[in-house]
Amino acid sequence: MATPAQLIGHSTATRAILEEISCASKTDAKVLITGESGVGKEVVAQLIHHGSRRRRENLVAINCAGVPDSLLASELFGHMRGSFTDAYRDKQGWLEQANRGTIFMDEIGEMSLQMQALLLRFLESGEIQRVGSDRTTATVDVRIIAATNRRLLDLIAVSAFRSDLFYRLNVIHIEIPPLRDRRDDIPPLLEYFGKYFSEHYSVDPPRFTEEATAQLTAAPWPGNVRQLRNVIERMVVRAHRDPITCAELPREVLSMSLHRGGLVPTPQGRAAVELLFQRMVRDGETFWTVVYEPFMSRDLTRDDVRALVRYGLAQTSGGYKAMAALFNVPADHKRMFTFLRKHDCHLPDKEIRIAPSRPKLQSA
Repeated sequence: MATPAQLIGHSTATRAILEEISCASKTDAKVLITGESGVGKEVVAQLIHHGSRRRRENLVAINCAGVPDSLLASELFGHMRGSFTDAYRDKQGWLEQANRGTIFMDEIGEMSLQMQALLLRFLESGEIQRVGSDRTTATVDVRIIAATNRRLLDLIAVSAFRSDLFYRLNVIHIEIPPLRDRRDDIPPLLEYFGKYFSEHYSVDPPRFTEEATAQLTAAPWPGNVRQLRNVIERMVVRAHRDPITCAELPREVLSMSLHRGGLVPTPQGRAAVELLFQRMVRDGETFWTVVYEPFMSRDLTRDDVRALVRYGLAQTSGGYKAMAALFNVPADHKRMFTFLRKHDCHLPDKEIRIAPSRPKLQSA
């Protein structure tokens, strides 16, 4: 089920974004959308496309981080029959499918330097050369909207992103602030998602007490609008009381508090993290079910995962391989460490050398 493309809210930041969308919709200029994961970058891209003269043509959305680099060229530019194993027929790429329309390239900052060079060549000429072909296959007219949660200028500084590609893409720049910086948008988002999911599940729209609304509005929402959407859907499905009080709010809403501009786990949050630790170490559940899946679903925060890693490294004297065995995934220690590094959930060496406090495991 896809949420209709709407930008909900009446904060100053949201009004400014709507003005940028209106201006971008009147042109064919390339657009670069930046912001943290979950802020609504794809929604902005959809609104630009549907407000433009290309609205009757395709909007093709791709996630550059979700396709292995070995396949991305084939998916983006297409391929010729026989160009590689399993290439049984000629295939159009995403750029050809988006001809006269728009292509939305999310996570552009994850694209390899080789793919960046191929994309830059396309931006300069509009010519498609399919994988396995020695000549131009087609010339297309495609509007490019790119998005990233990375700071591209920082990547340029370490030669991980091409500056010439950045300046090609950065014609219209729309930056979307995190939800914690536009809290005036949270009450209308609660109302919108509550109504949306209540209609989908054929239940009454949820009502919140003033205290619950205040708690939801004050929450830091590290997963931004995506996390808020998931929480509201869960509450619509599980709600047994009307109105919903603070006691019925999910643990993740109550587990964090704002402190000196940063996020600090509350005592309730520490208890919840220790419970997750016990589920793995005492009860035998695996890291992938207890940590990975909830984190990818935005039910666990990065601070939660880092706290679990800290507990695990305390038990194993700083050994990630031993921690993988402790978390019941001994054969997947490399995969686990790659996941932790990718999402900045690992601990720097200097922190590993500091032995953190170990949670006490309660007997069953």
